[in-house]
Amino acid sequence: MTEFRADHTPSGQAGVTLMNNQVGSVVAHVMSDKKDVTIRNLPSMIRVDGIGKIDFDFQEIADALGVNDFGQDDFEEIMSTHYGRMVVLDDRVLVFANPEDAAEYLGFDLEVVGGV
Repeated sequence: MTEFRADHTPSGQAGVTLMNNQVGSVVAHVMSDKKDVTIRNLPSMIRVDGIGKIDFDFQEIADALGVNDFGQDDFEEIMSTHYGRMVVLDDRVLVFANPEDAAEYLGFDLEVVGGV
């Protein structure tokens, strides 16, 4: 009998699931050239997984789509889920594997309060 064990070791990865449609395919294509990003095309979805941080630059995506504007609403329309800490800015979406790496964007510091 195989024993079940949970592994709580951080993976150091973050990712999103995109719709497998024309826009999702273009976004995945743009992201496929990024360092430490892996694209997995599945029948009904596209997985975009990365090490550390993934940066979805809206202007870069708009250029690839041949449109003037691509924004948060457009991104949310094709994204069904994500893992990691997501930070949405005016010109991009950042997804961090480690919440501490997103601290400067989220407005919290990493100092211990109350001391131990």
